[in-house]
Amino acid sequence: MHNKLLPLGLAAALFAAPALAEDAPTVTVKRLTLATATQVAQAAVEACRKQGIQIGVTVVDRDGVVQVTLRDTIAAPITVPISREKAYTAVNFNAPTSQLVSRAETPVGRRDGFIMSAGGLPIEAGGQLLGGVGVSGAPAGETDEECAQAGVDAVIDDLEMSF
Repeated sequence: MHNKLLPLGLAAALFAAPALAEDAPTVTVKRLTLATATQVAQAAVEACRKQGIQIGVTVVDRDGVVQVTLRDTIAAPITVPISREKAYTAVNFNAPTSQLVSRAETPVGRRDGFIMSAGGLPIEAGGQLLGGVGVSGAPAGETDEECAQAGVDAVIDDLEMSF
């Protein structure tokens, strides 16, 4: 009789294991290091400098909290808050801000802190959102986004290898 219950107990334990894993009381979250966030920002500045453009750039963590802000030597002061809001928006929507333009005149788009125009990108690797980067100061948002992409491209291989 005891031997008949053993397989049932093992089967119950095997089927319960996935349920227990899903109900874990904590989660593990990967974050950008300060060095990586700085590398993203510096690469974005350099990409715009090659085009003769002075920018402000902000890198935020996955929660939208600022990790790094750089403003090139003669970039307008307004580039700093705009770059922060673009990065914050990209993280909150997990999408490039250029894809959010149609939402700009909606109740969500009019909330303080969001900028739904080109220049903000999420930073993702290994299927996880790690942060965001926002750029401001180029004559067109598309150029801001190109410089932001250069920042992401500077670290993406290392990020993907870390997963």
